[in-house]
Amino acid sequence: MKPFITFLSFLLLVSATVAQNVPSPENYLGYKVGTRYTRHHKIVEYFNAVAKARPDMVKLEQYGFTNEGRELMLAFVGSPENIQRLEAIRLNNLRLAGVSRDRAAPVLEGAPAIVWLSYNVHGNEPSSSEAALLMIHALTDPSNAKTKEWLKNTIVVVDPCINPDGRDRYVNWFNSMVGDKLNAHPMAREHAEPWPGGRSNHYNFDLNRDWAWQTQVETQQRLKRYNAWLPQVHVDFHEQGYNSPYYFAPAAQPFHEVITGWQRDFQELIGRNNASYFDKNGWLFFTKESFDLLYPAYGDSYPIYNGAIGMTYEQGGHSRGGLGVVTSDGDTLTLVDRATHHFTTGLSTVETSSRNQQKLMAEFKKYFDDGRSGKIGEYKTYVLTAADQHKLNAVITLLEKNGIEWGTVSNKNFKGFNYFTGKEESFTDEGFNIAVSAHQPKAVMAKVLLEPKTVVNDSNTYDITTWSLPYAYGVKGYAVKEKLDLGNDWKQPVIQSVNSTYGLLVPYTSFNSAKLLAELLKNNVKVRFAEKPFKYRNKNYDRGTLIVLKTGNGTVNWNAVTNAACVKFGVQADVVETGFMDQGADFGSSDIKNISEAPKVALLTGDQASSLGAGEVWHYFERMLEYPITLINGSDLGRINLKDFNVIIAPDGFFRTLGEKAGADRLKDFVRGGGKIIAMEGSVSAMASEWGLKTKTDKDEEKGDYLDVKKYGERERSYLPNAIPGAIFKMDLDNTHPLGFGYPDFYYTLKQDGTLYEFMKGGWNVGVLKKEAYVTGVAGTKVKNKLKDGMLFGVQNMGSGSVVFLTENPLFRNFWENGKLLIANAVFLVGQ
Repeated sequence: MKPFITFLSFLLLVSATVAQNVPSPENYLGYKVGTRYTRHHKIVEYFNAVAKARPDMVKLEQYGFTNEGRELMLAFVGSPENIQRLEAIRLNNLRLAGVSRDRAAPVLEGAPAIVWLSYNVHGNEPSSSEAALLMIHALTDPSNAKTKEWLKNTIVVVDPCINPDGRDRYVNWFNSMVGDKLNAHPMAREHAEPWPGGRSNHYNFDLNRDWAWQTQVETQQRLKRYNAWLPQVHVDFHEQGYNSPYYFAPAAQPFHEVITGWQRDFQELIGRNNASYFDKNGWLFFTKESFDLLYPAYGDSYPIYNGAIGMTYEQGGHSRGGLGVVTSDGDTLTLVDRATHHFTTGLSTVETSSRNQQKLMAEFKKYFDDGRSGKIGEYKTYVLTAADQHKLNAVITLLEKNGIEWGTVSNKNFKGFNYFTGKEESFTDEGFNIAVSAHQPKAVMAKVLLEPKTVVNDSNTYDITTWSLPYAYGVKGYAVKEKLDLGNDWKQPVIQSVNSTYGLLVPYTSFNSAKLLAELLKNNVKVRFAEKPFKYRNKNYDRGTLIVLKTGNGTVNWNAVTNAACVKFGVQADVVETGFMDQGADFGSSDIKNISEAPKVALLTGDQASSLGAGEVWHYFERMLEYPITLINGSDLGRINLKDFNVIIAPDGFFRTLGEKAGADRLKDFVRGGGKIIAMEGSVSAMASEWGLKTKTDKDEEKGDYLDVKKYGERERSYLPNAIPGAIFKMDLDNTHPLGFGYPDFYYTLKQDGTLYEFMKGGWNVGVLKKEAYVTGVAGTKVKNKLKDGMLFGVQNMGSGSVVFLTENPLFRNFWENGKLLIANAVFLVGQ
């Protein structure tokens, strides 16, 4: 008996040592949480210290790195018994969802609920990462009997900082601004964060708009792990203006129609438990307002569409909160308060999930069972077809990122809703097709991304209201009410290297072709392109076809470089052996344009630019087009040597130089001398008066608005007839102009305001809205009626150069795939 007593004493000693070695955040950091901002590396260090102290309860996982090299990490916290079988729990959870590759039967009884807590997606909403420090300690503190009980049937996943680059940008700035003591006056400099702010990531992308699209490296790495777990509950912690009280679920309308009664009910359950803690402390809060559940790329809606109870929690504070700020009611809101509130709702969420674990798991399983049985939506198959395989490959990439199953159809004798015509029609194969069945575990996510029209029961929305992939990706689609049999005969193209002593022809039909062109120009290959169709060896070549000839490339191994680029981007080149064409222009014709030099591109940034708009262009060039771009401050435009560049891109913003006569005159000289300006969104508005653009107005409509009698109680909705939070319109596109090369004679644009310009006189109205251009999405009755007979995309030639006006953003959040070729056309082809 004595050896057993000795061993038991040893275990008790180890346990006591562990209890003593779990450091509190205050003891580890040397200050109370909320009295200083904690840099990201110290957050990581603290989590490592806790994991080292409690390896029986915590497993850390590094899931990637940011653009700036900061670590992205997850902490899995559970009872020692559950942590020991953590991988088995994960695999069983995937079996419950029906997405596991193995065929073992899932076990529902006793399966722990998985609660995923995501902090600090917006870097300048920093209180949540401070709360994460409190959370990991509370979950592992041996003296905390409540959390110990909850963890018996719950696994808690903590992502302490989704956006480390943005957080450190804010925190490092704030720490350099604050004095020896905080200054709570709202106008103190420590409350006025400079451009671009810490909200976004390195490329100035809003990561809370990227969940479904996964354009950013942080999102791509995180969603791989998220979809490898599929939690039952997910909370995304945020901050709003410092005068606002705390917000938590239930969410506001509109709810997407696929959201289940159980998901709504559990949000109510969570909200009431949160409220009980806030009421005890006298903390104000609100629910069911502002934050809806519709757009699929948020940290609440994306989990909702993947079987979880997804929620946003919003604490007042934001970047102007500092360490403490005087609010409009005279109280001082501190960072300690903000972190405490987030910490409280986090614990409340774990508590509610633990108490309702059995129901959570049963409803989770039912959610995915309903998907596999085809109970989701009226359409049972979505079929997409395109003549260019690369366009469908882009869709496939997105589907696979989101775990959506796809295949192909061999029996093409069916009818469906044609997205492009808006009618029920027989299927026409454009050359390649892919199909998505609604009979699959991810049926809800498939429906949300592919449905032709999103049903919106309340037009007062927080974000865009439509994003259907056929429109965003520019591929023809059919929504079919029958379940079609799917196969998988999809084969990637095998590119054959071809050699020529004269030249090569490269098709220009997708963004892959544009990336190929950028690759050639980077490698000093001279490229020509055809402005009109031609025929060679009985094969038709369309406008935009790239022509790479030995002529002009004597010092470059043009053949090898072109073949390597074709293999890299999956585009097949053809050999051409003469400049004499069967039909159309010969290669010495003026209809064959020469890109005389690789464009030297500058992007205007700085405090006159929309940080998100500038970030979209920056990320597009560096990570998508892979073409060099120089970022310059818009305020420096009057001082730089314009001869260093031949393309200047003005993203969304209001650059004063563009609209002031002296600056405009200088830029006009730049254009006349062969330069090119590409102006987007707000920059077009800034240029309008000095560059001869006029917006369309309706004085009768304005007079009517003025005479409207409005009710005070309806003031928050009175703007809706003129609102357009994001609706799709069909634009007529002149695809004989280089800006439209590679497109059909139409383009679907995401319209987000009522601005429309009069047709240009003496310029090229390349993209125009005609009557009945509206397709889908929320657009107020008044604004929808105004959007007709005007210009959205235009080109004005001036001397040897040109100005490209893009009043709508073809790069919207870089998920609007069909706009990427258009920007390349503007940079490389227009004005040659």
